[in-house]
Parts: sequence; C-alpha cells; structure tokens
Amino acid sequence: MSAESTLSRPDQVLDRARLTTIAAAITCISVAGIGLSLTAPLISLLLSAQGVSATAIGAQTAFASLAGILTSPFVPRLARTFGLRNFLLGILAFATVTMSLFPLLPGYTAWSVLRFLFASSINALFVLSEFWINAAAPNARRGFFMGVYATSLSLGFAAGPALLALNDGASDSLFLVGACFFAAAAVPIFFAGRDAPPLEGRASLSIWRFVLLAPIATMAAFAYGAVEQGSFAFLALYGEALRLGQENGAWLLTLFGLGNVISQIPLGLLSDRVNRPLLLLGCAVVSTVGALAMPLCAGSLPLLMAIVFVTGGMAGGLYTVGLAHLGARFSGSALATANAAFIMLYALGMMISTPILGVVIDSVRPHGFALGLAAIFGLYALLVLCRLRERTN
Repeated sequence: MSAESTLSRPDQVLDRARLTTIAAAITCISVAGIGLSLTAPLISLLLSAQGVSATAIGAQTAFASLAGILTSPFVPRLARTFGLRNFLLGILAFATVTMSLFPLLPGYTAWSVLRFLFASSINALFVLSEFWINAAAPNARRGFFMGVYATSLSLGFAAGPALLALNDGASDSLFLVGACFFAAAAVPIFFAGRDAPPLEGRASLSIWRFVLLAPIATMAAFAYGAVEQGSFAFLALYGEALRLGQENGAWLLTLFGLGNVISQIPLGLLSDRVNRPLLLLGCAVVSTVGALAMPLCAGSLPLLMAIVFVTGGMAGGLYTVGLAHLGARFSGSALATANAAFIMLYALGMMISTPILGVVIDSVRPHGFALGLAAIFGLYALLVLCRLRERTN
C-alpha cells in the first residue's frame, strides 16, 4: 500500500511514512516558533527605543492579531488550490522575505503593514500545520501527537527570547536570524511534504458554522488564547501587586509556562483513553479552582507558585485536547476549515483578553487578574457542561 493511500485511511495505522510526515510538520512549526517568539519582543523593544508609546505598540500588536481573524477563512481554499505542501513552502518563503524587510523599511507605519503581512503568514502556517498533524495522526494516538506538538512548540517559543538575551538586547540583525529560522522550517516540508495528508473535497460549511458545530473545541481555543495572552501581559504585574517584587513576579510567569510545557504530553495521552469533552471540562474546572485559589494563597509564595504551575498546566490542556477533539470529529477539507476556525477563535481570544482583563484589574485590586482568569475558565466550563447535558438529554 502506498504512503498516500495509507495517509488517507480513516482509522490509520502508525507506520513509518505516517510517523515521518508527522515529525516533519512538528519540526516545521517548532522551528518557526523560535522565529516567531524572537520577533514579537524584538519589534516591541525596537519600537520602544524609537520613542513609540506603549499604547501604540499595543495597538500594533492587536492589529497583528486581527490578521488571524481576517485571513483564516481563506487558508483552506488556498491550500486546496495550490496543494498543502506547495502552499506551506510559499508561506514560509513569504514569512522569510517579510522578516528580512523589517530592517530595510523602518518606521511605525511600515512595520505595522509588515507585521500584518507577517502575522497573516504565521496564521496560515499554524492552521495548516495543525491540520497536517491532526489528519495524519491515528485516532488512537491523536492526543499524544498533539501533546508532542504543543510541547515542541512551547520549547520553540522559549528559545526565541533566549536568543534575544544572548544577543545582549534588540538589534536589527536579529530580524535576519528570525528569517533564517523560517527558511530552515521549510526543509522538513520540502523533503517529507509529498506524504502530506490530502485536502480532499470542499468543506460545505462556512468557517463560522464550524464554530457552532464544534463549540467545545473551538471555544477551548478562545479561552486558551485569552488566558495565554492575559498571562503574558499581566501575571508578572500581579506578582508586583502582591508585593512579591519583579523577580518573583517573573518567576510566576515562568512557572505558568513551565506547567504548560510539562503537562501537554500527559494530557494528550490521557485524552486518547478518556472522553475528550469530559477531560476539557476537568481542565477548565481545575483551572478555575486554581485561579480562585491564587488570592487565598497570596501570603505564601511557595504555595502560590505551585498553584500557578498547576493552573498553567491545566490551561494548556484546553489547546491540546481541544485540537485532538477537533481532529476526531472532522477530516479532509472539513478538518482544514475547522482548524481555521480553531485558530481564528484563538486569535480572537488573544485580541480581546488584555483590554477586558485590564479593566477588571483596575477595578478589583489586587486580585483582579486572578478573578478575571477564573471567569474565563469558569464560563468555558459552563459551556462544556451545558453541551454535555444537551447530549445526555
């Protein structure tokens, strides 16, 4: 049986061809993650050095998030037209060129346009890489492979800021370093992309229809995007509000991310053995309890750190298990469109979380951040519970 026919089987066997193509997609997105996590703080630091205000930098960041919402509906159609492998290689080439243009076109306006174009290519990269992994993974091992993917991506995200630190700060030359990572990400796709899962047929439903068809999965992406972005923006500040100092505040953010990294593969493995919506409900409930426990543990730094670590780990499960649940429900072009909906909701959660959390933090001091996080997790848990009750009835 050929690799292509093997990859098309609905309940696949994990053979060498399938394992190779999954590894290629994971390697691609992980290497790209290094370039992405290097670029985001680099742009902010260089804009700040140019005298651009924090408000303007924040607006540009939100503008970049908007790219994911606007471009997601077109990604599956373009991939089907040009072929998954060819389109991914084109996206990586476009991201490489766009990254290289930042030093050549300085200024806030030019960088806003470049950042929108760059974010559009990154959005397409995530949609299609996650579709690739989801479609190629056997159903019985899907959660495990999504866990490996999330862990690899998280490690890639951690490596980008480390490169910034090793360079002793921001400089235009780092844009070329980031461009090299995106060019390198094309290598596994070039060599293993011929075994990419096919995009068969055309999804008969719109991207928003998939949000309604699979709200447990897609709203998991929304909740995680909101929590992730909100934590990046405010968790260290929450530590300062608790009078823990900047260093301990930074450690809280580090532990939140570390919990996320460590939990992905165990939660993915567990999702292959239990009901995934129930596991998503469990992640949301534990995360809600963890967020509500933060104010109660504020007087004990070790206990607070432990709570933040566990909460970060369970929060990460929303993304990993949500993706696995999506892959179990759809296939072919429908899965690609569902993945586009997933990424679109993730970007929407990222875009609207910081303004809303900022209002809550200013209104409820010093624990507005923890209560805002608890509200996000709690509302998602309520959604899952209602959907499960509807199925029971």
